[in-house]
Formats: sequence, C-alpha cells, structure tokens
Amino acid sequence: MPHQLFTRLPAFALLCPPPLRPAVVAVCRFARTAADLAEAGQRPALDRLADLQACRQDLHAVYADRPPSDRWPELFDALGRLRREFHLPMAPFEQLLSGFEQEVTTHRYISQDALLAHCARVANPVGRLLLILHGLDDEAARRQSDALCSALQLTRYWRNLSVDTARGRLYVPLDLCRRHHVPVASLVAQQETPATQAMVRELVEWTRSLLVQGAPLARRLPGRADCGLRLAVQGALRILEKIARSNYAALHERPVLGAWDGVVLLQRALGRQLPASTTDTTA
Repeated sequence: MPHQLFTRLPAFALLCPPPLRPAVVAVCRFARTAADLAEAGQRPALDRLADLQACRQDLHAVYADRPPSDRWPELFDALGRLRREFHLPMAPFEQLLSGFEQEVTTHRYISQDALLAHCARVANPVGRLLLILHGLDDEAARRQSDALCSALQLTRYWRNLSVDTARGRLYVPLDLCRRHHVPVASLVAQQETPATQAMVRELVEWTRSLLVQGAPLARRLPGRADCGLRLAVQGALRILEKIARSNYAALHERPVLGAWDGVVLLQRALGRQLPASTTDTTA
C-alpha cells in the first residue's frame, strides 16, 4: 500500500489547504479501502480479487453517473461528488485497483524495473491525484511525485521485510538475489548473512536515491501541505536510517518509529531542508 501518511486519515489531509481536504480524504480513503481488500487477512485470493472487482464496478458506476452499490456508501458518495468538482480522472483509481490485484496474485518480481512498475500501479496514482488537486500536474511534478511515491512504497517493503518473507512474499528483486549470490530459499527462510545484508544495503541506497529525486516537490506545495510531504520524506528516511544502523539485518529486525523519532522528524521537516545527497540525513 502507499505510505501510511497518504492513506491513514486524517494525518495528511489536515495539512492540506482546507478547500482540498474533502477530496484528499476521498482519494486516501479509496487507496486505503483497496489496500484493505487486497490484504484482508487469511481470506482466499479469489475472494479478495472478487472484492476488488466489486470496488471497480462501483468506481465505474460513479464515473458513469449511476448509483453504486451500498457496500461502501461513505467512500463512493463522496467520490461521486468530488470527482466532478475537482475534475479527477478515473484512470489513477483504476490503476490502484489493478496494482492491488497484483498484490494478491504476484509474490515475486524478477527485477528492479518490474518492482518499480508495480509501484507505478499500487502507489504512484495516489501522488498523481494529489498533484491534480494541488494544481501541479506538470511533467516535472509528476516525475518527482512518482519517485517519491515509489520510494515510500519501497521503504514499506524493506521495513516489513521480516514479516513479508515469513508470509512467502518476496519483494526483493530476483536479479538482485542472483547478483548478491543469495538463494531465494535462504531468503524466504530468513537466513541472515553478510550477502543478505549487502543486498539490503543496496535496496536501501536505491530507495534513498529515489527519495532524493522526489523531495524537491515539497517546495512547490502550498501552505502546510509542504510540511506534510516533508514529514513523509523524513519518515521514510528515518526508517532507512534505522535499517542501516541495524547493519541491514532487516530479515530479523523491523524498525519502529517511536515518540522520539516523531520529535526528530518534526524538527527536520520544520527545518525546511531537503536531502541533497544519499549521505545527507537532514532532509
């Protein structure tokens, strides 16, 4: 799912300009709903896919000015009104549903490009919609937003590496496993070795480079929204920093952000500094 700052309410919405908040809430709620349907505990994959298809049918209904089902009234009643007011296209919502269907059916990615393509469906559409709401739908903004959303999604994967591998989900690209001579079976068995730590280090550095690419977007957001985006960037950087401090032992250690981390994130975000390089942690 996209980074929780963009999907948990009302954290990000409260930092947006008041006229935009209902639409931001609707976008984030849609992403959260789709993510919950895809994850849905131990429910069979076919049931989860059926739920996502039902959500798609309601999405198509509101965009065709037809009444949706009564399954998600709070979500689709609001979306039906706000999509017209803010001229929100249907395609990003459709891409999100497609991305979460892939979460249900695909548990291996052959390359970093393949994993980024997945992020482009499961995370980047949220950023694209928020750009439209903030009037920043130009090529430079889209490029930065995609880098940020992909990086936030990847950060979630590396943070949850110990949890996902235990469940048989492998987001580490298979070509990276081969390059570091890490057998997939040993990775799924969570066998921590110098090779796995070197591999996680490469993943962390790759993810951080994407954060650096996208972070300047915050300078273009109005009001407190820039602080919201800075907090998202700082949260991801802090998680990556904790993984690095564990000597990249992410197969057994899941970094947790505590109260003191919140103070650090706020100080860095309010300092209005952005990461300038992959070694700078003062963003």
